[in-house]
Amino acid sequence: MYPRPIPENKKLARFGYMAGVSLVLVLWLLPLFAVIMTSFRSFDDVMAGNYWGWPSKFNLVENYVAVFEQTKMTRYFMNSLIITVPSVIMVLVFSTLTGFVLSRYRFRGSMVIFAIFVGGNFLPQQIMMIPIRDLMVSIGLYDTFYALILFHVAFQTGFATLFMRNFIAALPDELFQAARAEGASPWQTLIHIVVPLVRPALAALAILAFTFIWNDYFWALVLTQSDVVKPVTAGLSNLKGEWVSAWNIVSAATIFVAIPPVVMFFLMQKHFISGLTMGAVKG
Repeated sequence: MYPRPIPENKKLARFGYMAGVSLVLVLWLLPLFAVIMTSFRSFDDVMAGNYWGWPSKFNLVENYVAVFEQTKMTRYFMNSLIITVPSVIMVLVFSTLTGFVLSRYRFRGSMVIFAIFVGGNFLPQQIMMIPIRDLMVSIGLYDTFYALILFHVAFQTGFATLFMRNFIAALPDELFQAARAEGASPWQTLIHIVVPLVRPALAALAILAFTFIWNDYFWALVLTQSDVVKPVTAGLSNLKGEWVSAWNIVSAATIFVAIPPVVMFFLMQKHFISGLTMGAVKG
């Protein structure tokens, strides 16, 4: 069922495997390499059609400085932080609470509630576009930060609850029995036992939620209209001109936008990997 390691004496099979992996890796990284190289080129170089060749002139500093001086990317970047950071924090808090209750307490309707959380992840986002937009308009939140924050918290909490419930359910029952024997309340059990033990899971979930919310483009278009609240993903589309687009500036802005999720992943890489493998092996 599972792939077996290739024996060292089968050099041809090992060479074919490494060649295949290298080919897939190159094909996967090729678009990223093209965007990076375009962010180094001059406008004349792009207009001449030199997309894959060596840049005739490197405009590294000029292009990245132009992102801040000639565009509103700084405003869009701050908007994304205003939307993403509170959303991630609330998703972590709500999913930890719901995961704890659904994994450790049995009550009538608990499985129905859990099924609703899980089932919401299977709904295509596009079919909710018009109802959610009309809802935000009716309650006066359309084209505000609160609209995107409210939607992302509501939508991400379903997946996050499934994620946290499974991790909390894998914790030993003896810990909770000992806490009850010592007279700890459910709130004390959650704060002093559950949260410290699921920190790797919280770190992994934080990275996933941050990446999903930061990179969202669809709902940024649906729920925002003015540049005052647009996040970076929607702001990038504003950099395209009506007749001519400065693709070197657009590419530089794209690289700038991609930096926060990458930095967050490398800062929390250790916790992320341990969070994904947590509970995979018994013992």
